[in-house]
Amino acid sequence: MLSRTFITAAAHASILHVQPSTSIISLTSPFTRSSLRTLQSALIAYATTSKTPVIPGEVNAAVLVPLCNVDGVPGVLLELRGGKLRSHAGEVSFPGGRVDPADASFLAAALRETQEEVGLDDGQIDILGQLGPPEQSLMGLRVWPYVAQGFVYPRDSYGRDTGSLDDPLPSISLSSLTISQAEVATVFHLPLSAFTSPTRIRPDMFRAANPYWAIDVSDLVQGFESVNDPLGHPEVGGGTEERLEVWGLTGWYMSLLMRILKVYT
Repeated sequence: MLSRTFITAAAHASILHVQPSTSIISLTSPFTRSSLRTLQSALIAYATTSKTPVIPGEVNAAVLVPLCNVDGVPGVLLELRGGKLRSHAGEVSFPGGRVDPADASFLAAALRETQEEVGLDDGQIDILGQLGPPEQSLMGLRVWPYVAQGFVYPRDSYGRDTGSLDDPLPSISLSSLTISQAEVATVFHLPLSAFTSPTRIRPDMFRAANPYWAIDVSDLVQGFESVNDPLGHPEVGGGTEERLEVWGLTGWYMSLLMRILKVYT
């Protein structure tokens, strides 16, 4: 059993443990309707303690954390943003973006942006709930995450009877996605097992105050060009030391999901 601890001087007794054996769902077996129900119940229970009011006049954004099976492996669909974008260039992110006045809700904005960026229709996505309270991005947007929220089905398979609740849900093919070349360099699948790998995770601090695990995904993205902040600002760029990492706000929300799953304690 893996158990690692991160203690910071700033947070004094702030401790993060990685305990895959305590996860409420399997980190290696494919997602099933049963495991998604378990996750949905955990999200609902967490949401009752994390209500956040909408602040009038504040600029909002919304993201989707799309869970999916790829080749029978459970994980999260992530984007690598284009290297020439004006903001967050070369960073790993969830599909999503700024909420427009025409959007019926924050969730509608997340679904619209997901369709625009990676070609996933809302008919392919099963919404499970909202992940945690919104956080302020470095660009000043209040980001509302709809994670674990969306299980992604292959096109034309959503809603079909899969038999037993414990039968594996269908896998998607990354090659079937239609990527917006103007915004997204590529997409990749991050297996849930990566969140407990000692060779991938490193301790970091979100907004210099809260400990979380950043995840090295350099080997999962073919031909990526490192985009690092020359001034070394925390949470800016693709990662640290020429690595490509899931860090910053995306890494923070991933760590939050792992806490809800009881993988991080």
